[in-house]
Amino acid sequence: MSRPTLEVADIVRAAGNRFWEEHKQHFAWVHRKVLDAIVRCRTAALGGHRDKCVRCGHLTASYNSCRNRHCPKCQGNARAKWLAARSAELLPVPYFHVVFTLPHDLSALVLQNKQLLYDLLFRTSAATMLELARDPKHLGADIGFLGVLHTWGQNLEHHPHVHYIVPAGGLALDGSRWIDSSPRFFLPVYALSRIFRGKFVAELKQLVAQNKLQFHGSQKYLATPGCFATFLRQLFRQDWVVYAKLPFGGAEHVLNYLARYTHRVAISNHRLVAFENDRVSFRWRDYAHGGKNKVMTVSADEFLRRFLLHVLPRGLVRIRHFGFFANRRRETALARCRKLLGTATSTERPEATNLPRCPACSATMLVFERFTCAQLYFQPQLSLANQRRCSVDSS
Repeated sequence: MSRPTLEVADIVRAAGNRFWEEHKQHFAWVHRKVLDAIVRCRTAALGGHRDKCVRCGHLTASYNSCRNRHCPKCQGNARAKWLAARSAELLPVPYFHVVFTLPHDLSALVLQNKQLLYDLLFRTSAATMLELARDPKHLGADIGFLGVLHTWGQNLEHHPHVHYIVPAGGLALDGSRWIDSSPRFFLPVYALSRIFRGKFVAELKQLVAQNKLQFHGSQKYLATPGCFATFLRQLFRQDWVVYAKLPFGGAEHVLNYLARYTHRVAISNHRLVAFENDRVSFRWRDYAHGGKNKVMTVSADEFLRRFLLHVLPRGLVRIRHFGFFANRRRETALARCRKLLGTATSTERPEATNLPRCPACSATMLVFERFTCAQLYFQPQLSLANQRRCSVDSS
């Protein structure tokens, strides 16, 4: 894919300081750190390094990445490492894609309690699938799956949901055999929706009873017990959205599919169209009207506001594993699954696919020299590649 001509960093560099001064009372310091990381990513401010080809000795030089998980430029390498590690864990069965979405009415409350309610979204949705799968009326099996938290819609507004990738089947409850699910049907989405809604609302009541939720601004009225009870009744009257896609087969298809959901940030640089007259235009897909591709234009301040809605609290894990994919069970459970499915367990560690390749001979490039920010500033002869991106925000 060709390099985008416009980046989120360009918008932050041009409008970030002004936006922060005008709106910082609505944000936390973690949001400022994200803006600073993005604008410094792959510039002289973070230092640089030279790589050398292990075969032909070809040299390349580049600036360091910020490695912030919200940076559009840093997620490619992280994704490649993660997918290489996960490839050895895939089972030789089709996989389903299940999505749990919180109602829009919860959005403001979630934004004020991200750590608690994103965690609650994970716990209740995962518990829903594990419970329904173990029911003999449905699959009657112990399942495993991984989940990825997304907090955005295509228009960058707040839209919290979890994508789950689930093998089409599971272990019998006594561990004696593998039970295949229907090739076109995993679990009833209506039942998943009702159980998920019940679990989430019940846990929400507990959090309120324990005085763990915060209510600010437009949500202050919910601090009154009667108002919160009315709010919960309104939530319970809604049909909560759970969506299950038809399965896709084969390890290669699963990995390609995972790459679309893991390590994604709210918007990629490739979706940006223009930044002119303090207005940002970006591509988006309007799923409410048949998935049509459109271009949306908003002010730079509004673009940055929407982007910062999706900054996650420090320490929040957005990719999680459940059932027999859980860390404490994974090795032994997957070995059991492979045995029952008649597939040998791989002892080879998958090769990481993110190592740079030599442009001359395609061999691996390894770092052999590093430069600090001070060296790059005060020794012009060390100037590295990509000069157009080396300007640094003074903030």
